[in-house]
Amino acid sequence: MATVDTGYLDRLLAPVTECFTPEVAERLVALRADAETQTHIEELAEKANEGKLSPEERAEYEDYIEAVDLIAILQARARAILAKRTKT
Repeated sequence: MATVDTGYLDRLLAPVTECFTPEVAERLVALRADAETQTHIEELAEKANEGKLSPEERAEYEDYIEAVDLIAILQARARAILAKRTKT
């Protein structure tokens, strides 16, 4: 699977993340998929690496990848907010 440029998402989400309170940032940084979802994503990833995804599974896996990218951007911005807070 190709690497996706998420720079546009980062720029688009900047105004949203500027609204984060420290409490929201902390909760977002701690956000993790539940065990069942994580296992399912790993199964889809394995099938993708083996070239064995059905069209429906491929669409689902791509949706997960997009969601993970979005969450990762939000978490990075939340970490930056928290880092600024500890420096002041």
